[in-house]
Order: sequence, then structure tokens, then C-alpha cells
Amino acid sequence: MRGFLYTDMGIELKNKGRKFLHSQLKIENWEDIQSLYQELSDRKIRNSEDQLKWLADRSELDAFVSEDMAWRYINFTRNTLDQEAKNKYDHFINEIQPHLAPMSDQLNRKFIDFYNLSKAPSEAYEILHRSLRNSVELFREENIPLNTSIANEAQKYASITSKMTIEFEGKELTLQQAAIYLEKEDRDIRREVFNKVVDARLKDASEIDELYSTLIKLRQKVAENAAFSNFRDYRFSDLDRFDYSIEDNLEFHDSIRDEIVPLIKEIQERRLRLMGLEELKPYDLDAPIPGEKSLTAFEDVDELVEKTIVSFNNLGFELGEYLRIMKTKGFLDLESRKGKAPGGYNYPLAETGIPFIFMNASGRLRDLVTMVHEGGHAIHSFVSRDLELTYFKRTPSEVAELASMSMELISMGQWSEFFEDAKEYKQAVHKHLEDILMVLPWVAIIDKFQHWVYTHPSHSITERDESWLSILKEFETGQVNYEGYEEYLKKSWQKQLHLFEIPFYYIEYAIAQLGAIAIWKNYRQNNEKGIKEYLAALKLGYTKSIPEIYRTAGIQFSFSKSHLKELAGFVRGEIKKYE
Repeated sequence: MRGFLYTDMGIELKNKGRKFLHSQLKIENWEDIQSLYQELSDRKIRNSEDQLKWLADRSELDAFVSEDMAWRYINFTRNTLDQEAKNKYDHFINEIQPHLAPMSDQLNRKFIDFYNLSKAPSEAYEILHRSLRNSVELFREENIPLNTSIANEAQKYASITSKMTIEFEGKELTLQQAAIYLEKEDRDIRREVFNKVVDARLKDASEIDELYSTLIKLRQKVAENAAFSNFRDYRFSDLDRFDYSIEDNLEFHDSIRDEIVPLIKEIQERRLRLMGLEELKPYDLDAPIPGEKSLTAFEDVDELVEKTIVSFNNLGFELGEYLRIMKTKGFLDLESRKGKAPGGYNYPLAETGIPFIFMNASGRLRDLVTMVHEGGHAIHSFVSRDLELTYFKRTPSEVAELASMSMELISMGQWSEFFEDAKEYKQAVHKHLEDILMVLPWVAIIDKFQHWVYTHPSHSITERDESWLSILKEFETGQVNYEGYEEYLKKSWQKQLHLFEIPFYYIEYAIAQLGAIAIWKNYRQNNEKGIKEYLAALKLGYTKSIPEIYRTAGIQFSFSKSHLKELAGFVRGEIKKYE
């Protein structure tokens, strides 16, 4: 990709251009890039200068290949009904990725060999060495076809869920669009729409059950091939979780149960009292309470983008201009539509240096939160784009989610751009602060469920349902009556995309949420210092350890019970200010 330069917005982003690769190189088949990998594998390394040149060339190739894969995934998720886009994505998974895996292993081993012959240029290379050494230890040739099968199976989840719609008031609605009606004042409307959503989800529940069972079996085999007794233990290592243990993870579940669930019970008791209901049903949880109204954060995606840009710029450092660049380049796809995969993401494009934001917006407060969340990821991509190697930009999830979740909280002071009415603004902030606490048990539930699933790999579907319900019960507040929705509750885990596409990548949301609260707390005490420390941490990419990145942000890397209790108490106090 040829270089480009943005200067009209006060931000200079210059693409480094290609030095190792031909400027017109494209990937149609494995043969198009095979010789490049082979050249790196065969190249003689005589001194430190050769080492750095080899790393730079590999980094350039990694960036190019990962971006090619990125666009295939982006185009597929934008329209899962587009057969050509699906074919291109499938082609990469089935015809290119299987060749990449053994070549990457060869290059990792080469790096480790010459790395051991000389002193590392910096701590960043020590972290790179640690990660690649771990990759080498986990690599098994026999897992290549299994991982291809897993990728093919996992994409079926998006294909199934993207087709889920309901009919309401003469219109066909995606489930994301239907969610707007669950925030209406009229309880009859909420009930009717919720029932239709439940029916839509249960219609495909058996197919999703079978899909998950297939994935579990494949993943268990991958773990066994790598000499692990179960996929949980394998995946923990695969995710490079060097800074905390499985036991820490399990204790975190208990801490969330003990410290957060009682606060949520208080929130739900208040909701029940103010709504004047005899009991809360699942379709009451997002409804406005008396004196409030259903919030509309924006009318269309253009308004969402422009107001987010203004909000970010109001924070300083021209942060909103990064989003304007993305808009100019067409790197935003925000509206919900039939055939579009569910969820939202920010996909870094390693060669271009500009990320792509994908989401399913329909005007809700939650859509605004998603936008500023993914905008936080985008800022992270931009401020770390000039790091020396592609690997240094691949931050661990505990850091990546710190970037996004912190921006949710830091940007709240600017949400008056979306809610000019002071009462609506207060309602929006209050709701989001409650949601921050609400999501922590859900993250713990999903994560604990996965621990059970993968340490009991031969379980039946019935046993899986029973385990899910048991874990739900452990975290329940006793305030919501699911009578009549028992079957839906049993299958409610199926709405979590991470279970299918990126297993065990979820507890990071809770860990990073604590970090984000701490960053927001610092920001409230000193706005400029808080933002500077936040950006300083993001600029590090993955050139430092997770604890050191957190320290650079001015916070602790901790999810101890005492730390959780302290930060939850801070949020609870802030919630009280908006009641």
C-alpha cells in the first residue's frame, strides 16, 4: 500500500510504505506470499543489524497479511449473505492460513535462535521473545487442520444470528433494532417485543447447541495435541496470560459475586419500588422509571459520528479527528441491517495504520456507549501506529479493553452533545454507571461457564444447560422473575458471541473495567493529567508488561477483592449523585 499523509486536520499520519514487499503485491493464493516467508526463513543472520532488518521485514509482511485477512473478515461480517465475501474469507481460512501456521512457527524458532545470541535492544524485545517462545511451545503441526475446522465452524454463529429478525408493527426488525422497544415506557410493547425476540432466539437454539458442541470437541483435541488435559488450561497459556493465574481468575468470580451482586440487588430493588410493580420481569430491566422517558441518543449514524467527534475533541488532544479520518476513508459501518453480523468491533489495520469500526446502531444509549467504546480502541490504534514492529501494536486484551472502557467513562462528561436536556443527560449517565456494575456479574458468569464447559469436555447438552442455570443462580439477586421464560433462560448463554468465536476472551472486560474506573477516578481529580497518563499508557502498545502499562496510566493492575470493593464503592457513590 502506498504512503499517504493527512495534514488538513492538524494530525500528521504518514504511512511508512513498503520496503520489503512489492508495492502492488496482492494475495490471491498462498503462492503469492510463500517465497517471502521462505526468504525470511532462509536468510543468514550475522549480526545485530541483520537481526533488526529481519525483524522489520517480518513485521512488514505480518502487517500486510493480517490486513488482508482483516478486510476479508470485515467484508464478510458487513453482509453475511454476500457469497463472494464469504468465499474470500473462507479461502483465506482454508487455503492460506494452514500454510501460514507452520511458516510462522519456523520464523518464531529462527527469532528465538538468533535472539539468544545477542542482547535484546530493549524491554519490548524481551516481551516479544517471551510471547514467541510460548507460541513455539504450543505449536503442533497436527493442530493446523483442527484450527481451520474451528475457524470454519465459528463463522457459522454469525451466519445463524445475523438472520434473526422479528415482525413488529408491520416491519421486519433485526434483534438490535428490536432492542429499542425494550426501552419504551409502555410495558405491553416491551412484553410483546421481548416475547418475539425470545421466540426468534429459541427457534435456532438447537442448531447453536450443536455448533457449540462441535467447537468444544475440536478445541479439546487441540489441547490434547499440545499435551494439555483440557482446553481451558491450553487457552490460558495461548492467551499469554503471564501476569495472573487460573486461580486468580476463579477468585475474581467469587469477588464479583460477593461485592457486586449485592449492589445490583440494591439497584433492582430501587427500580421495582419506583416503577410501582409487584415484580420485575426481564423486559422491565431497560425500561425508563417514572419521571424518565425512553432515551434516543441520535437519529442516524451521521449524527452519531459527528457528535462523537465533537465529544472526543472536547477532551483535548484532537482525539475526535482520528474518527474524522476514519469517516473520510470510509472505515466506519455503524447501522444495523438484515444480514449484518451482530455485535461491534474495532479492527486494527496493521499496514494502513487506520482501524475499522463495525457496529449495529439503532439510536439507543447503548449504541452511544458502543461507539465511544470502539472509539477508544480506535484512539489506541492511532496513537500506537508508529511503534517499530507490528507485534508491538498487538496489545493484550487487558490493555486493549482498558483503552475502550476508559473512554466510555472519560467521555461521559461530554454526553450533553447527545442529550441537551439536563434531565436526559443525568438519566443517561445514571443508566451507564448502573450498567457498569451490571455487566461485571455477566462477565463472571460467562467466564465461569467456560471454565466448567472446557474442564468437562464430554458433557451432554442437558448437563451444559444444568451447569449454566446453576452458575446463573449463584449470581442472581432474586429480584427478577423469569417464570414463563425458563427455556429462554436456559439458552441465554447463546447470545454471547465470544463463546463461539474467541473463547475465554471475556474476563478481560471485567479486569479492564476496574482499570477504567480507576483511570476515570484520576481523571475526575485532574482532567489534563488523567488524559495524559491514559494516552501515555496507550502509546506503549505491548512494549511493556501489563502491570507496567497500568502503572503508566496511573493505576494498579489488580483485581483483588479489596481493590474491587474500593472501586465499586466509588461507582456506587457516583450513581447516588445522579439519582
